[in-house]
Amino acid sequence: MSDEYSFKTMPSPSPNAYPSRIAVIGDLGLTSNSSTTIDHVIKNDPALVLMVGDLTYANQYLTTGGQGASCFSCSFPNAPIRETYQPRWDGWGRFMEPLTSRVPMMVIEGNHEIEPQVNGITFQSYLTRFAVPSEESRSNSSFYYSFNAGGAHFIMLGAYVDYNITGTQYSWLVDDLHRVNRSLTPWVVAAWHPPWYNSYNSHYQEFECMRQEMEALLYQYKVDIVFNGHVHAYERMNRVYNYTLDPCGPVYITVGDGGNIEKVDVDFADDPGKCPKPDDNKPEFGGLCHLNFTSGPAKGKFCWSKQPEWSAYRESSFGHGILEVVNSTYALWTWHRNQDAYKEDKPGDQIFIVRQPELCSPTTKETSNPPQGARASDPASPSSTVILSSKTMWLMSLLVALFGIVVR
Repeated sequence: MSDEYSFKTMPSPSPNAYPSRIAVIGDLGLTSNSSTTIDHVIKNDPALVLMVGDLTYANQYLTTGGQGASCFSCSFPNAPIRETYQPRWDGWGRFMEPLTSRVPMMVIEGNHEIEPQVNGITFQSYLTRFAVPSEESRSNSSFYYSFNAGGAHFIMLGAYVDYNITGTQYSWLVDDLHRVNRSLTPWVVAAWHPPWYNSYNSHYQEFECMRQEMEALLYQYKVDIVFNGHVHAYERMNRVYNYTLDPCGPVYITVGDGGNIEKVDVDFADDPGKCPKPDDNKPEFGGLCHLNFTSGPAKGKFCWSKQPEWSAYRESSFGHGILEVVNSTYALWTWHRNQDAYKEDKPGDQIFIVRQPELCSPTTKETSNPPQGARASDPASPSSTVILSSKTMWLMSLLVALFGIVVR
């Protein structure tokens, strides 16, 4: 018989109830860096864990011997594509047990979960091990679903299944967004594995096709925050829509720095000589939609010559993030570096995210019928969050410490 374990379920939908802390982890793997990440996460005592893809890297273990490679296909061009290693999956589950035996963990698939097998079978290890609320969220697939955690509605999207505007996932997303009741769940947070906004050389514009299909819909329905992984580093964006600074766009945050065997990404696409060629980053699903920028300082170019204006902060370190939703208006986001766990544990990056829906036009939630599956060329209602200045954030932190809540 196993030991007895207990955990707390999420609070019911309410604008006044939220999980105390939400840990966000991507591209974790099973290495010494992974151990540091999970130890650090446990120390931060989350009530919920979001795992944004690439869990075990069991699909590389036999070929690399667990050593990893920054470019797997370059280092092992003759490696079998049908590789998987079930003991690695089982070992990862035991490794995660101190956390997942007492804290709910919601997952979304990454490219390392594909594990193609004979007869076209994919994702078998992933689908066998994780149960997600697909049926409860009216999804017919375990690759995309949604759930509520108090006053936050989470949307988990699949980047390695059909995301086209004519597909099933897009239709489900339209319906799910339309059914969100912002009076009960003011915050809408989306997550999928590969980022749309990324200034690193690695995976640069890799999922541009998905962005072109879905970004307008998320913008229209005022999605507040987007979490991604895939790039093995940390990057937080300014509010952005269609590569243009927009105070009503989502905050995109990449946390693909969990500790994987492929090492950390260090090169930026705007570094001299580091801009990838348009056909360098080919997605493992979907087509190529790479484009040159049509406006701004990088107009006519494939890469910026300096850090893009929509990239607010980036750093090549392993770590994890913690989201603390204070109320229907304020949320505190903190990124923790792994190396800081062994000394004064100061944040690597920290911001207050502020919802200001009154600054943007009403959502289509207020219309009688949901929109049909057509691309929105001019979204009706952008999102509405601002990032506080460091001085204002310090004052907000003081208020939170003193009163436990921030007055709207």
